[in-house]
Amino acid sequence: MILRIDHVSLAVKDYEGAVEFYTKILGAISQFSGTDNHLKYFWETFSMGDLSRFEIIKPTGEGSFLKNFLINRDGGIHHLVLQTPDIQMTREILEKNHIPYFGYRSSDLWKELFIHPKDAYGVLLQVAEFLPTDWLGPSMKMPEGEKWSITKNETKYYLNFEHPGGGKVKLSLNKEDVNKLIHDLNKIIE
Repeated sequence: MILRIDHVSLAVKDYEGAVEFYTKILGAISQFSGTDNHLKYFWETFSMGDLSRFEIIKPTGEGSFLKNFLINRDGGIHHLVLQTPDIQMTREILEKNHIPYFGYRSSDLWKELFIHPKDAYGVLLQVAEFLPTDWLGPSMKMPEGEKWSITKNETKYYLNFEHPGGGKVKLSLNKEDVNKLIHDLNKIIE
């Protein structure tokens, strides 16, 4: 039912301070952002390292769903986002097991529902069906149609792989590693 944890969402009052901390101090890279005028919040996703992602959200006006969450705190983890291959299957499993959910929404790029913390042992869960690559900037994606790439500098070779959860994995290899990889690949295709 769940493919993976996609990202953690942090709700904050001081958005600019949070972005500066995560980007300038910890090296996070902005990927995408947007505003939801109906729910009155702004979101921006970031990547760290090769596969880790998180989101920073902030209220944009009166009546935002974040108001109660931020009333007695400056910020914190608001929810955990889980990726599912099939939101309808997820709904059926939850209903069969009498687990309530709310906020079901569906669009071409994103289908979602939420499980309240009282039903998920203290954590608000957002379960969503989507393609991870739709939410990554170009620097975090492999070029269209490519599953790997190989580059080198004076002393190292770099093997980049497309990760099924979006993003890429980068392996640093020396010449001996490359020769062993070539040997192993030739061995299995014979």
